[in-house]
Order: sequence, then structure tokens, then C-alpha cells
Amino acid sequence: MIHVHRLDGCAPTPLAHYLKALGILRLVSEQADHDARAWWNGNRFRLATKLNNQELDGFFLRDYEPTPLISPWNKGAGFFSREDPAIAPIEASTSPRFSAFRGGIEAARSKLAELSEADKEVRDVKAEAKRPGQSVVQRERIKATESYKSKLREAEKRFKQLKADLIPNFRLAWRGAHREWMDAAMVLQDDGTPKYPALLGTGGADGRLDFTNNYMKRIAQVFDLASDDGGPRTTTASWIAGALWGDTVDGSLWGQPVGQYLPGTAGGANNGNGPGARSLVNPMDFILMLEGTVVFTSSVSRRLGSTETSRATSPFTVNACGAAYESASPSDEGWRGEQWMPLWSRPSTHTELCHLLAEGRAQLGARSAREPLDLARAIQRLGTARGVKAFQRYGYIERNGQSNLAVPLGRFEVADRPSGHLACLDDLDWWLRRLRREARKPNAPKHLGAVEKRLADALFAVSAQPDDKGLWQVVLLRLAEVEQTMAKGSGFAAGPVPRLRPEWATACDDGTAEFRLALAFALQARDFRSDRTPVDPIRRHWLPLDMDGRFATTGKGSATRLNNPPGVVAHRQRGVADAIALVQRRLVEGAQRGERHLPLRAAPGTTAGMADIARLVTGDVDLDRTLALSRALMAVNRATWADNPITIETPTEEETDCPDDAWLAIRLCALPWPLATPSGFKLDLGTDPALVRLLAAGDSGAAFELAARRLGAAGVRCTVRVAATAPDAARLWAAALAFPVSQSTARRLLRRLDPNKE
Repeated sequence: MIHVHRLDGCAPTPLAHYLKALGILRLVSEQADHDARAWWNGNRFRLATKLNNQELDGFFLRDYEPTPLISPWNKGAGFFSREDPAIAPIEASTSPRFSAFRGGIEAARSKLAELSEADKEVRDVKAEAKRPGQSVVQRERIKATESYKSKLREAEKRFKQLKADLIPNFRLAWRGAHREWMDAAMVLQDDGTPKYPALLGTGGADGRLDFTNNYMKRIAQVFDLASDDGGPRTTTASWIAGALWGDTVDGSLWGQPVGQYLPGTAGGANNGNGPGARSLVNPMDFILMLEGTVVFTSSVSRRLGSTETSRATSPFTVNACGAAYESASPSDEGWRGEQWMPLWSRPSTHTELCHLLAEGRAQLGARSAREPLDLARAIQRLGTARGVKAFQRYGYIERNGQSNLAVPLGRFEVADRPSGHLACLDDLDWWLRRLRREARKPNAPKHLGAVEKRLADALFAVSAQPDDKGLWQVVLLRLAEVEQTMAKGSGFAAGPVPRLRPEWATACDDGTAEFRLALAFALQARDFRSDRTPVDPIRRHWLPLDMDGRFATTGKGSATRLNNPPGVVAHRQRGVADAIALVQRRLVEGAQRGERHLPLRAAPGTTAGMADIARLVTGDVDLDRTLALSRALMAVNRATWADNPITIETPTEEETDCPDDAWLAIRLCALPWPLATPSGFKLDLGTDPALVRLLAAGDSGAAFELAARRLGAAGVRCTVRVAATAPDAARLWAAALAFPVSQSTARRLLRRLDPNKE
């Protein structure tokens, strides 16, 4: 019969309780029920085993054999003391329960004897110059002799060589559970030097706290090492019930070290009612937590094609990023990085879990995921095997002074199906790294760091929910913020937002007038070649760009500054002002080239619809948001768009979906090309800059009168007589001229004003 247990003592947070869950599955599978399975159901751990509740408790009380977790390479592990209070009781025990532990300690001692002898030889040589009764002069005279120097040099050389060979020798000689622990605690590089994954500090230690020595002390508190069977102590049953079932614990220990895994009970400042507090720990929690770390076997990874030094990696480990959680700060981005712990929803054996963690790496194309955002994208795009539904994100961060803590940074849910939209973020890869480097420079302004963090937050959010159009638009707005900061002279060395693939339009299209207008606005150009590639796009009116699309600069090195050409006229104050500035600047530049028409033409498939324009001129469109979205969309690769334009669905328009007739008249006087009708009528009016100046000044009446006279002179009978609007509305009319219309739409406007011009 299979019993399914709800282990309420285990949870995804804190890290100690997550590792405890893994330790329980490992121990039950290896020592009691090889077919045991476990999984996460929400925030609780489920264990399916042939053991019932009483048998599971009994296993940990009477049958559980602790894994020999030993770290003889650490000074705090106790092996360099003759009678260490943690090691000595286990060595002296006779219970079969601790036989594997005694074997591991003996395997360590056998390799330490020669090193201890060499250490004693060094100390003996130094003692020659420290005998009682010697004066300072005598001591210095002894140290200066060639005999003393030679003996000390040889002794130290032997000690250093033995110390350097210690860990490689352990790796070659050790077998069994203590070797598994070593593989989790460290890895050896090609040159034999060790590297340490952050999960276990520096080879099983955090500063002066050695995890294995602490582990042995907790074992002595839980079990009677002096008894023949190593049975439980009087409070052990309560500790086990608390660790497994989440019951109230009697006899928790105050003031015991817990390391980085239980930040909430680690003691110190802000952990109690007073200025400080002692730690509080269930010793069985600590034991099972360390047992769970053995599941994480580390490895050495190296960036392909890079000369960067190899670094130790644990499963699903990436560099740290101070973003996408409430307390995020650039100071959190230390060398210890982040680790994402998988939460699987399908019953899995211990062997299957080990396979999952052994494969705990992610790829983005040909490269490994090195940043949290890379990992998030890889998880969503490629999916994960073995029923993983979410990851609990942890950062190994300095908090509460200089304490290293495993801080929960939030939950990342895995989508049921991969989203093709996430490929769009590939366009930003190299640029994001450069932006981050600029934002982390010592003299970088805080505002640059703030906008870079907001962008990172937005990218994390859209990676978690890649089908949310609104989140994609937030990314566009954050990209626009970054470029706005760069245009003011901060961080521009990273370059403007790189070229974006046209699929960004699909990812961001939420069906609103704001987005349709933003796309139509962003992709305009003075003209389009025969292959539909643009000539002179409008992006240069927002950013100081050179002919190659990079920031235009003057000076060299630290004296490099942005060179703002006269074409930069949109200063991102208000959408209305920027749209009007674009129209006026384009008219000036057109006149300089001898052109008569407004040089703003739409990219293929991106003209503005009259229903959207009607909403714009009546103030029902958020023009500030529209132009902010368009700022980032200006980076869309026009050449790629020309090859394969994205179709944006627009609502069906009725004849009544039109702005005021007076504005239609003005629009027909500001077209980018001559207009021909099927009947043979040709309207070829040059754009008079006075029209835009009058509207910008708030005088729609005078602007309409000018437009009506020009249309009348061209043969268009315009029956509208009065067009008086508020100054703000007149400015909206001027801003609306910045949005391109198609020739079919222009003919429709002409028919509305003069039905005879079919």
C-alpha cells in the first residue's frame, strides 16, 4: 500500500526547508523505500511511500544513518584538533548506525597525517627562534643563519606541496557518500585548484562556520552517540515531528549557528523585539537540510570561445542581478550569484530528481544562460522536463551587515507552452550587457541605474508572462526611458536600442488605437525605395544619430560628448509638442531640398485609420503614451519589415468614422504625395507651413480658412464654413498631421468634402 504524506514542515522557502524536502526524499529512497516518490503541490511537499506516518517517524528515530558529511580541507571542520567536540563523539561511538560516518572520518584522517607531520616540522623549526630566555638579538641572529633559513624553506615547501595535493588526493581516493558530499561542496579545475558553488559557501563553510562540524554537533544533540544503538534522545521525536509535519516543537535550541539557509531565525539585528536576538533552530531541520545539499552535484563550466576562467556551477545557477524583486539593489550583485530551485509537480523518484539536477543548465541558442533573465527566457522558450512548473529564485546576498544569506527573490512560473514572442528579446542581448556595464560604472548617475533596473524588472515580468501584450508594451516604455536618459548624456556609450525584429509589433499589439497609431508613427520615413526600404526614417529627430545609426559624438575617451544636430527637435516633453515639432522640422527640411509636400510617408501596412485619428483629434487617445511607445518602435528594422511586414488588425471603419470636416480639409493640404482619383481628378497641393503654425498657435479657424482657399483654388468645393475650436484642440489637429494616411484614405476624405471628386 502506498501512503501519500503531506509534509507541512517542508516548503519552497526558506532555502533550509526546500533542501530539507530533498534530504527526506533522498534518505527515504536510499535507506527505506527505493520506490518512494515526491513532488510539490503548491507550497507543500508530498511524499508517496510504502511507509505510513508511524513508520516514517520511526525510520528517522531508529533506522536513519547520517551521511558522513566531512570537510577536512576546512580548518573549522575539526580535523586539526586532537579532541574536537564534534568529531570525537562520533569516532568514539560503537553504534552500527554511525559506521559509515566513522569510515569517512578515518578516510580523512589517513590523508591528513602526513600534512599534520609537515605542519609540526614547520612549527618545530620556528620554535628554534622562540625558546624561552632568548633575547631579541639572539632570535634575529638565529633567523639570519643559513642553516635556519634552509630548514624552514624546505619544511614550508613540503607543507605547501602537501596542502596543495590534499584535495586532489581526496578526490582520487574517496568513494561513497563522503565523496558525494565533496562533489557537491566543490569542483576541481584543470589545474587542480578547487572552486566552490555558493550553495555550500566555500567548500562547506561560511566564514568561520563549518557546516559539517555544526552538522555533527546537531547529530550529537539528536541521537545518543554513547549508546549501543545510537538511539534518539527524549526530545528527538518532537524535533522530527516538527521537521516533517510542521508540528510545534518542544526544546528548540537557542543560540546555535544556522548559516545562510534560515535567514528568519539566524538571529542578530532586527530578528527580535530588541536590538538583537539569538538564533533559534530545530536541530533536525539543520541535519535534513545538509542531507539535501548532497543532491546538488556541482561541475565546472567554461564559456565556449572565451578565455574566462572556469567557474564552479551548481544546477540552475546564474550570475546575480539586482532586479525583479522588492529589495533589489546593484549592491546585491556579488560573486556568489543566484540559484533557481525547481518545483516539480509530477511524482518523481530520487533518481529522476538527480537526473533533472544533473541536467540543470539552460541554453539560449549556442550559449549557456549566464544571467537570470537568460535563464527565465530559456525556461519559457524551451520548456522543462519532468513536470517542473515553477522555480523558486534565491540570491546569495550580503544582508544584516556582512552576513551571507540565501534570500528568496520570488517565484518564477513556467508556462504550459513555449511562447514564440520571447525570441524578440534576443535582439537586446548584447545591448543589455553593455547597458548594464554602463549603469554599474562608479561615476554613473543614479538615474541611469534606476531606468536600467526598471527595464530589467519589465523584462523579467514579460519573460514570466510572454503572452501578455500589456507587459510587452511596458518593455517598450522602459526602452524609451533608457534612450531618453542616454539622449541627456548618460550611458550613451552602450548605444541606442538596437534593431528590433518586426515580430515586436505582434507581441505588443493589444488592439488599442494607441498602439496602432504608435506603430504607424514610428515607421515613417521621407520616402521608400523600390524595394520598400526607407529613406531617412524619423528616429533621428529624437536621438542624435550619425549616418550609421550610432550616437553622434565629439571628443575621445573620457571627454566624449553627444553632438546634438539641429534635426533633434523632439525633446519628449509632451506627445502633442513632439508630434508638432516633427511636422514642422520635416517641412523645413523639405523646403531646403525644394520639395513641396510633407515628407512623412507610411511604411507598408502601417497607415493610420480614420477612426483612430478621429479619436485622437477629439482627445480620446493618450498621445503621450502613443509617442512613448513609438519611440522604442522606431528601432524596428525597416529593411526586415519591408521584406515581411506584419499585419496589424484594425477595426472595420464606417463612413462616419472620421474627424471633423474642417480637419479633413487641412489634412488634404498636407499630403506627402499628389492625390489622383479614379475619375481622373488630380489634387497636387504643396504643404503650406503656415497651416501648422496657425494650428500650433491654437487658431484652427484661420488654419481652416487657409486650407479652404487652397482647396478651392485646386477645384475642390468645400462646403464647411465655420471651424472654431479651443486652442488645445487646434494643437491636437496639428499633432494629428504627423500620423500617415494611405492614398485610399485620402481619396475617401476628398469624397467626403466634395462628392463630385470620385
